[in-house]
Amino acid sequence: MEDRQDIQFISEGLKCAGWFFKASGMDNAPCVILAHGFCGVKEMRLDAYAEAFAGAGYHALVFDYRHFGDSEGDPRLILDIRKQLQDWRAAIRFAKGLPGVDSHRIALWGTSFSGGHVLEIAATDQDPDIAAVISQVPHMNGFSTAAATGLMQNIRLGTAAWRDMANMMLRRSPYYVPAAGFPGDLAAMTAPGVVEGVKRLYPPGFEPDERVAARIFLSVALYSPGRLAERLGVPWLVQVAANDLTTPVKPAIKAAGKAPKGELIVYECGHFDVYVPPHFQQTVGDQIRFLKKCL
Repeated sequence: MEDRQDIQFISEGLKCAGWFFKASGMDNAPCVILAHGFCGVKEMRLDAYAEAFAGAGYHALVFDYRHFGDSEGDPRLILDIRKQLQDWRAAIRFAKGLPGVDSHRIALWGTSFSGGHVLEIAATDQDPDIAAVISQVPHMNGFSTAAATGLMQNIRLGTAAWRDMANMMLRRSPYYVPAAGFPGDLAAMTAPGVVEGVKRLYPPGFEPDERVAARIFLSVALYSPGRLAERLGVPWLVQVAANDLTTPVKPAIKAAGKAPKGELIVYECGHFDVYVPPHFQQTVGDQIRFLKKCL
C-alpha cells in the first residue's frame, strides 16, 4: 500500500517491528493501534483492518510482539503476557510521537487474546489519551478458556508447559507445541475448524512458524482481563462471534455489560469468520462507525 511505512520502536531494549498506515490527506488525525491474538503476526490480515481505518480518516499502527514475526527477541515464539503488555505500552508511546498523530485521540484495537490485552491496558493505566477501545472475539476469562479446553487436554498442555519450564531452567531450547491443531492434537487451539480458520488469514506465499513455547499454558488460565471491565471509563466496543469455539462467548458478553460505556455486537459466525469476507466487511464497518462516534 502506498501510504504504508515500515516502522520500529523499542520495547524494554528490543525492537518491535510494524507498519504505519497514514490517513490520506489527514493531519492531526486520531491513531488506531493494532496487534494480533494468540501467536498471531501482523501479516494475518491486520493490514486489511489498518487500510480500512486509514481510508476512514484514522492513522493506524500495526505491530508484532517481541519474539514474534519481524520483531526482535530470542528465543523465538515466547508468548509472555507481561511482555506483551509492555509492548502495547511502548507502541502507545511511539504512536503518540508520530508526525500527524493527535496524541490525545488514541484507540486500541485487539483481537482474540489481545482483545483482553487492550482492556487490561486501558483499564489499568487510565491514560487520558486513550479515547476508545475495540475488542474483537476477545479472551476475557482464563478459567472459562481452560474449562472449554477440557480436562485431558489441560493435563497434556500442562505437562508440555512444565517440560518447557525445565528446558528454560536448564538453558535449553524451548519445548514448542503447534499453535493450531485438529481436535485431539497436542496444540494450543484445537477446536473444530481452527486449522482451516487460521489458514484463511495468511496471504499467498506466506509461511508462518505456527508454534509457541509451551510455558504459556501455565499462565492462560490465570489471565482474566474481563475482571477490569467495570473500571474502563472510555467507550468500548466488544464484538462476539456467537459460534465461537476458540474463545468463550459468555465472559465477553458479561464484561461488555459491566463496562460503563460498553457496546456489544454479536455476529452469527465463528471465531475466524470475522477476519475474512463476507463477515469482515460487517465487523470492520461496525468498528469504523464506533470510532466515528467516539473520536
